[in-house]
Amino acid sequence: MKIAFIVRRFPTLSETFLLNQITGLMDLGHSVDIFRTIPSEQSKVQPIVEEYGLLKRTRSIRKPTSIPGRVPEGLRMLVSGLFKNPGLMLRALNVFKYGRKAGSLRYLYLASSFTGSYDIVHCHYGMLGDIGVLLRDLGARTGPVLTTFHGFDITTHLQSHGNDCYRNLFKKGDRFLPISENWRCRLIDLGCPPERIVVHRMAVDCGQFCFIPRSLSSGKTASVLSVARFVEKKGLEYSIRAVAALHKRGVDLQYTIIGDGELRPTLAGLIEELDAGDRIRLDGWQPQDKVLLAMKSAHILLAPSVTASSGDQEGIPVALMEAMAMGLPIVSTFHSGIPELVEDGISGVLVPPRDSKVLEDALHDLISNPGRWAAMGKAARERVESDYNITSQVRKLEQIYIDASRDSS
Repeated sequence: MKIAFIVRRFPTLSETFLLNQITGLMDLGHSVDIFRTIPSEQSKVQPIVEEYGLLKRTRSIRKPTSIPGRVPEGLRMLVSGLFKNPGLMLRALNVFKYGRKAGSLRYLYLASSFTGSYDIVHCHYGMLGDIGVLLRDLGARTGPVLTTFHGFDITTHLQSHGNDCYRNLFKKGDRFLPISENWRCRLIDLGCPPERIVVHRMAVDCGQFCFIPRSLSSGKTASVLSVARFVEKKGLEYSIRAVAALHKRGVDLQYTIIGDGELRPTLAGLIEELDAGDRIRLDGWQPQDKVLLAMKSAHILLAPSVTASSGDQEGIPVALMEAMAMGLPIVSTFHSGIPELVEDGISGVLVPPRDSKVLEDALHDLISNPGRWAAMGKAARERVESDYNITSQVRKLEQIYIDASRDSS
């Protein structure tokens, strides 16, 4: 199959789930092109991006430039596109049907990015699904349109755009792929046709993650790790407070946070305020090989996710899957789809969100009982291998594509 992925930023260090899915499909012999709405601002990329030549397969979706340059550039696009797909170009200029957006040349710029032919259009994040159905409406040579819903696209996005913002997408889209049962229920509440919903989980390549049973020798320091963007929904404020309190209680631990983001100054200030700089380290973004090294040497993975004040929520963090694949016991929260991955008391410990004291006590209990770690780590690895393994999930995605193509023919 020839598949078009419509995504936001690409490539990004944090969205390894996209890389896993794209490269997994390529390994099965499919051709994948990537269309991004926002150019990546990161200078670092995962090694797999170069290994698979993904930058050569990546195009930016064109948007109108300033008014003086818009018309000349639009004319060049029109002339070029008329040789490849004249119907698409002309429909993109149909102001009688599409009104102001066609008149502003917005749709012409969009159409000029998609003059090829695709068997499947897979849109990651709900708001990009509208691009997929619009392209088909304009006459692009595309097959079924599938839309994956992750988290903020059915939380924060709805607060600013309303609960009916996906009405057209629900009507015209072929398949809707929430990454958790939690989001499947949410889509149904929003009016999405249940018969076109298929839960399809993000996944990791278990072969890349060496399983290591965890233990702690007497007198050794417990190593706690978080891998997360520095944004409110990751709940890092609560983990920092919990670790600082444990240090004051005399617990010997070291907490490393890999990541970066808008809250870095706030989190750094909190660490200084709590006088915990010798026990809590902000390591910044790291390439995947460095993340794996950190997970290899850690004892516990901490993911204190919360619902942000904006309403933004997690889906199921991929960092949890990676850590569990390596045998790390998990301490996380009863939040969004996390309980679908982490079984409380079996593969990890879950606590209510936004409660640093409960988080502190859970960490203290787990650190004080390292004899539980090996069994938790084994259960964690088995859980990921069973339901969050990229090999099986890509096969399932391939079958979803086949079923959608059959139903649309």
